[in-house]
Amino acid sequence: MSITARELTTDKAREIEEFSGILQRQGLHAALRYLNGRTPHRYTGIFRFDGDVLRNEALYDRYQPSLLRGEDAPMSATYCSLVGRQQAPLEITDATTDQRVRGVISTPVISYCGVLIRTADGQPFGTLCHYDTQRCQERTTDQPLLEAAAALLYQHLQLARVP
Repeated sequence: MSITARELTTDKAREIEEFSGILQRQGLHAALRYLNGRTPHRYTGIFRFDGDVLRNEALYDRYQPSLLRGEDAPMSATYCSLVGRQQAPLEITDATTDQRVRGVISTPVISYCGVLIRTADGQPFGTLCHYDTQRCQERTTDQPLLEAAAALLYQHLQLARVP
């Protein structure tokens, strides 16, 4: 029995609605935990572009759930910089064999799946991504959810900054 495009769309709409409810009721960290539960990656994070620095806005670590934020990093040493430059999603299952990034980026991250977060006027803000220091055994299949979540997360971050 095959799944129709309509069923797939309905399932994604339900996931996005569930994500939105978690974000509204339980907050940012719970929303990142929800997204992380749909990937084999250890980390799920929100990163903001800030000149030559990639700022970690929020982080969920599957093995240290109490951790709320990670380290900032030089922009040039990150896969997020490629997402920002190309303004397109990027998925890497094994950076040690992926010719697109071999010798270009120097980071302990081996697997990565990221989408662009845009501001309300469409400018690049940063990335929403899953990543790990180990090879990812399976591809991430939730890119549509990540892209929808990125827009909701940007709105949430902006509302949180309002005094």
